[in-house]
Amino acid sequence: MLGVEPICTVLRAAGIQVAASTYYATKSRPPSARAVRDAKLRPLLRQLWHDNFRVYGARKLWKAARRAGHDIGRDQVARLMRAEGIEGARRTRRVKTTRPDPTAARHPDLVKRDFTATGPNQLWVTDLTYVPTFAGIAYVCFIIDAYSRMIVGWRCASTMRTETVLDAIEMARWSRGTNLPGLRCHSDAGSQFTSLRYGERLAEIGATPSIGTVGDSYDNALAETVNGYYKAELIRGPARTGPWRTVEDVELATLSWVYWHNSQRLHGYLGDVPPTEFEEAFYATQQGPNALAEIK
Repeated sequence: MLGVEPICTVLRAAGIQVAASTYYATKSRPPSARAVRDAKLRPLLRQLWHDNFRVYGARKLWKAARRAGHDIGRDQVARLMRAEGIEGARRTRRVKTTRPDPTAARHPDLVKRDFTATGPNQLWVTDLTYVPTFAGIAYVCFIIDAYSRMIVGWRCASTMRTETVLDAIEMARWSRGTNLPGLRCHSDAGSQFTSLRYGERLAEIGATPSIGTVGDSYDNALAETVNGYYKAELIRGPARTGPWRTVEDVELATLSWVYWHNSQRLHGYLGDVPPTEFEEAFYATQQGPNALAEIK
């Protein structure tokens, strides 16, 4: 093993002027304030990244760190992520799953690509996506509130029949209420969403079905966006180490992801807060400052 002096001699012969004293001075010098701070922040950032399904890029990890009380800049987060060898999830192209029934009567498009709402339970969007497993295909249906991006109902099943969608509606009805007049529930033109039972189940809670045009992803863009980052963050996410084995494995993992999505995931559309926090702020505004005083 070569010593410091022979190495410096070789470097000087190559035209690089390095004195042995420089090496010893650097080795004995105490670490800089930046190095000390970086050493503390790197494991904290890695843990935050790990706790959020390993999907956050620099911007969202920076937001999460600030919410956790760490005084840190975005560029610093990006630099430390590179040093740690971590990065955010990347989306891939969505595979189309819509199977329209040309003989079924279709509901009108009540949304016209305007996926905005002024409060919860005004507009829901829904769609089906699929996940290949060793035991067969897992079909996943999400129902999303357009106002808060909250997933209010979902179902994972081994078939893409109407029952899968109806089960998701039942969960939404359990979580949001049984009387929601004025609610529109928008979907694509898949046969599950043009069925008579689907329309009847929505009518039971006062909701009106809405359907976009056939073969146009923009007419159901919000639901497809959620499906896209569900695939990028969970199904093909950085935390995955191999293929999915069973439909039940996908269902269990989706349960955990939906909880995180609703209660912890930072949504840029909502000002980088989770859906639950966004809705809590809405209801607090509606109730007014004296709401708590009125509770006996």
